Amino acid sequence: MGVYWACSAQLCWQGALAQVKVVGACGEKPDVHVAAFPRQVCARSLMCAVLAVAVSGSATGGGVSRSKGSGGALRAGLAAGSFASARCPAAGWLPPAAGGRDGGGAPRCAPPRGGARPLRARRGLRRGRGSPCPRWGRAGLGGSAGQSGRSAAAGRVRTSPRCSASRPAAVRPDRLSMKVEFAPINIPLRRRIQTVAVLQWIVSFLLLAEFCCGIFVILILGNFWFVAVLYSLWFYFDWGTPCAGGRRSQWVRSWTIWNYFREYFPMKLIKTSDLNPNHNYLLGFHPHGVLVCGAFGNFCTGSDFKNLFPGITPYLHVSSIWFSFPFFREYILSAGIVSVSKESISYVLNNDGGGHASVIVVGGAGESLNARPGSLTLSILKRKGFIKMALKHGAHLVPVFSFGENELFKQVANPRGSRLRKIQEKLQKIIGFAVPLFHARGIFQYSFGFLPYRQPIHTVVGSPIPVKQNLNPTTEEIEQLHELYLQKLSKLFEDHKRNYGIPEHRSLIFE
Repeated sequence: MGVYWACSAQLCWQGALAQVKVVGACGEKPDVHVAAFPRQVCARSLMCAVLAVAVSGSATGGGVSRSKGSGGALRAGLAAGSFASARCPAAGWLPPAAGGRDGGGAPRCAPPRGGARPLRARRGLRRGRGSPCPRWGRAGLGGSAGQSGRSAAAGRVRTSPRCSASRPAAVRPDRLSMKVEFAPINIPLRRRIQTVAVLQWIVSFLLLAEFCCGIFVILILGNFWFVAVLYSLWFYFDWGTPCAGGRRSQWVRSWTIWNYFREYFPMKLIKTSDLNPNHNYLLGFHPHGVLVCGAFGNFCTGSDFKNLFPGITPYLHVSSIWFSFPFFREYILSAGIVSVSKESISYVLNNDGGGHASVIVVGGAGESLNARPGSLTLSILKRKGFIKMALKHGAHLVPVFSFGENELFKQVANPRGSRLRKIQEKLQKIIGFAVPLFHARGIFQYSFGFLPYRQPIHTVVGSPIPVKQNLNPTTEEIEQLHELYLQKLSKLFEDHKRNYGIPEHRSLIFE
């Protein structure tokens, strides 16, 4: 009656598990099965296999190689260790007991005659070479001439379903290297100036506020502390200016650098209907994008808006936190940017003579987390405060959609519910604005960086929605006007999407 026994030794070499299982029976030679193979079996694995077989043979007294005791077991262990270290699948062949036929169709690999060559096999593995085994191919290179055409064309390693040494498809070295596409040397000077114009705007948007705070601290701690004191007094008495129409400078708004800024993309403002200068308007800008380039370029710089809509003065409303930075607030106030607070919007829309237009990015900072190429998702279903302000002041609603705004930057994947998205939402609640992890192109190359891509931006201004003043609007009235606004915004998008490369089946998604 046959007595079956098993002994296994597990070791880790370079993150792989080596397991040697020896199964024997009375009067028969043992069968060696290497269940999981490391990239290179070391001498310690070989010694462990020898000791395991030797101890098991002496303990059971089984007949191994027709000799009793530990001597026969030791010889079997040496043979097993030799085959395991030199002729395992990582070295070129799969032992007979490692699965028989691969999936029922592939013949098992047999060890070559003439004995094993462990030293040569180990050297080949150290140098990164593979072996011409029909099943495994060249290790790490995805196939060889000995594969009989089964996996060479696919460029991957064939594995056995019963062998735990199966590895994923090898990654080609050319896929690991990132190709950097550099800008040509012979670029026209005008395009280089355009790049510089956008660069200064990006740096101003991301770093100028922090830099101004550092300057203020240096003034306080240095010999010019009195300058910081005088500015602090000015800051205190001028605190309410962002909520009182701001302090725009036509000189700053007409800088030549802004012309190059708009030409970089290029950027264009499109008119669909006249705006009567005898009324006040509330323009809802969509989408937010990453850095609201379209809103800044069209409503805070140049004279395009003034030429298309004479008699109308636009005010771009942004988060109030930007006016808390010393010196930086003076810069953005000069561009015609004001606070998005209720007091600020009321001040602009309360102009009795008309001719004022509040531009509000309805989606807010939270919508920037959805800004990526191809995205048409707008955060607007719960945004009804601007509808209420329009009703209270009788300001006509005007939907505005900026085609190409979401195509300027790529963003790290942050689907709703992911850890990154939760962190970004918590930061938004703490600091008051979102922090999208965006990237695009660089100054001298097109592969990575923080400069936006040269994608055209077409900002389409829709037809106004007449609104009658109601100082105390009900919830039903707000809901009704909000629904009408969504319909007009969808119609504006559907009427112009084919002109800017958006497929016919794509539509806006409100959330």
